[in-house]
Amino acid sequence: MKKLICIPTFNEAENIGGLLKEILSLDLGFDIVVIDDNSPDGTSKIVESLKDSYENLNLITRIDKRGFASAYIDGFQYGLDNGYQFIGEMDADFSHNPNALIEVNRIINEGQYDFIIGSRYVEGGQTVNWGIIRKIISRCGSSYARLVLGLSIKDLTGGFNFWSNECLNMINIKNLIAEGYVFQIELKYKALLNKMRYIEFPITFEDRRVGESKMSKKIVFEALFKVISLRFFS
Repeated sequence: MKKLICIPTFNEAENIGGLLKEILSLDLGFDIVVIDDNSPDGTSKIVESLKDSYENLNLITRIDKRGFASAYIDGFQYGLDNGYQFIGEMDADFSHNPNALIEVNRIINEGQYDFIIGSRYVEGGQTVNWGIIRKIISRCGSSYARLVLGLSIKDLTGGFNFWSNECLNMINIKNLIAEGYVFQIELKYKALLNKMRYIEFPITFEDRRVGESKMSKKIVFEALFKVISLRFFS
């Protein structure tokens, strides 16, 4: 089975080389595509330098900063166009532990689910090195979305997710409306509208090792209003 991990990047030169080597050293059969928004710190050059050593590593370089939701859509489309059966999302900053891919791979091989959620909020899941404000925002964001959308998924805002090609085709990724972190909510909501089967398994989410967080007030406010739009216009 062909499996792809999509990793959006903007100014991740301090992280990306080590992350890619760690993922690929697991030898789980995942290919990787990095979608870089023309990072001025040379992120794409680091990825390019590794491509000769790893034939299952690919790079999409975009000409400007268009955001991670747009990057994921480009990555998903790359995966669909190239015949991948499962296509996943992963942060570039080590917030998602590469070792969690071992469980993802096991679940994919079972063949029972259309999408897989690495969850901070099921039993055994946790966050590490988060301040109390960020914990409140994240927890309340998932609770708010569950209430408005009538869903039972515990971690709606998390970004360590894997999707079957059938699921992404049913969602119709070209018609997604979200731009920030509510993009993760929209994907899950539309997958469930299409009666896709899912599983949540526990992960540990660790705050980025180096670099600055991409979280902003704009992202939080977008989530408040876009979730309501999803409920009434999807």
